[in-house]
Amino acid sequence: MELKIKGKRINLRKLKKSDAPSIYRNAKDFEIARYTTLPHPYRLKNAEDFIKTTHQKMRKKKAFELGIELKETKEIIGMVGLMNIDYNNKNAEIGYWLGKKYWGRGIMKEAIKLILNFGFKKLRLVRIYARVMHPNIASAKLLKKSGFKYEGRMRKTTLRRGKWMDDLRYSILSSEFKSKQRRRI
Repeated sequence: MELKIKGKRINLRKLKKSDAPSIYRNAKDFEIARYTTLPHPYRLKNAEDFIKTTHQKMRKKKAFELGIELKETKEIIGMVGLMNIDYNNKNAEIGYWLGKKYWGRGIMKEAIKLILNFGFKKLRLVRIYARVMHPNIASAKLLKKSGFKYEGRMRKTTLRRGKWMDDLRYSILSSEFKSKQRRRI
């Protein structure tokens, strides 16, 4: 299954084996692993294994984890995806990360908008939710700017490098996303 979602500055696309070096370059920074489930240190083998796993999940339609391709260079600079898809209850979890040198440019906001559009229109989801490890305030702000609503805090949910972190939960409904899109026109 070839999947490519075109944006203004980026495309979201299925990963290729040849993307492993660019994923590795952008994911190896500790700041990326700090509040994600990525291992640290991140190795080239991690990227190669991840690509294989994304293909398996996509074939089974269990997840759509797509590379964020910078249009000008064709390089994968991060990831965004829908995982834990529950087709019966029409919801899924969004996850994402972006190479540190691309932070603060609005790239992830564009990637989130593209994947939400895919989830609500193509997969016909009703709800997309996110988990943010506290204290990842930047991610929480990004979700709010993207139309997500804060739902609550789950205490000591994730053990990360010997420290318990709370999960902040956010979600957006298809009706809220559609309404936000109409207001922009």
